Amino acid sequence: MSSAKLNLMTRDEFSKLSLHEKNAYLQRMAGQVASIRGEELVPLDRNALSRLRRYYLRRRMGDLQLEKLPDTDINQAIRGLAEAIHLDEVRIVIEHETPGGPKAITRDAPLDDAQLMFFVPQINDAPIKDDVNLMDVAPFSLSKGVREGVIRYELKDAIVTVEGGAEVGLATAYDYDIFIHMVSHLAAAMRDYRLAERQGRRGSLPPRAFRPTAAEILKFCRREQGGKQYVSLEKALDRLAATRIRITNLTGGGRRAHQNFPLIGNFRVLSRTQQDKIDQVEINIPDWVYDGVVRPDDKPSILTLNPDYFLIARPLAKFIYRLARKAAGQGEATYGIETVHHRSGSELPLRKFRAQLEHLVETSKTDPLPDYDLEIITRNGTKMLKMVNRSRALPLMAHARD
Repeated sequence: MSSAKLNLMTRDEFSKLSLHEKNAYLQRMAGQVASIRGEELVPLDRNALSRLRRYYLRRRMGDLQLEKLPDTDINQAIRGLAEAIHLDEVRIVIEHETPGGPKAITRDAPLDDAQLMFFVPQINDAPIKDDVNLMDVAPFSLSKGVREGVIRYELKDAIVTVEGGAEVGLATAYDYDIFIHMVSHLAAAMRDYRLAERQGRRGSLPPRAFRPTAAEILKFCRREQGGKQYVSLEKALDRLAATRIRITNLTGGGRRAHQNFPLIGNFRVLSRTQQDKIDQVEINIPDWVYDGVVRPDDKPSILTLNPDYFLIARPLAKFIYRLARKAAGQGEATYGIETVHHRSGSELPLRKFRAQLEHLVETSKTDPLPDYDLEIITRNGTKMLKMVNRSRALPLMAHARD
């Protein structure tokens, strides 16, 4: 099984099949698994197919009810197919996130990237902003596929918990680009408000509702304008609204603690195109995010990102850039690889994650991250990731973190 590939349908593809097509597909998959294992094919009965359909869509072993049933040939076939589906999913994750996966760290900018539409804020006029409280952990899943459950980061100063929705899972690194767009829009509006105040003009605080068009979101996040992007956008908004963050400060912790908030508040589609694609949406900005930018002391808890952040193609690389931006800033910072593994929330075992990170660092020599150079060093017998701002004017002392 380790060298075989099932090339499974995605869950979305499977869900669109008719009942007859689902059953026929599962029978074929059972036949492939039996052939790979050199076993005799055992046709699946109606009850077995029903359990496998639920398992295929939910990936929960409990749906198979194997612990309640006798060890018959059919139940052995069910177990074999379930294990094969699980192993094939693991293979997809590993191939994407390790040296067998994509080589490039960054992607090319869209063809019309330089031709910004008149209603989209210029990049230089609306700097890319991220919330500093979330930048040294991954508040999203590194997987491109659906990931359920909770990620818990136990840090020295705080405990940060990221929980995905029961139906849609955790937000992905690409979904999080929309969160950054929302924060950037809010920061630009607040900057205009402060400017009006300094000039003696009466301004108004930014509204708590963000109403971008789909084209504005895609343009700001430097994505193509294809139809698939519009379909993916609605699913991304679902995941962002369902993903909740909890920050609990420990003794001496200085983060803005909050019990529970979504990455974006409730959203609604205001209009659609004639092709039934999203045209304009309204996103409610969560209080925690709004208050972090609209601060009376004019010290918002945000940091500016390089606009090329949106061109980073690999989820791990997006996390590493954000970590470097907060920890290294204009200087440098060093983290132990085990700490990087923990803060990434990766589901890969440490050994495979280390190989993935080392490959990323090696690739960055020819396809570098924006602003930062990466290096794997050994300190006191421990491998560490060193991140250095390549444009810093003066050498600064590294800040080591275990």
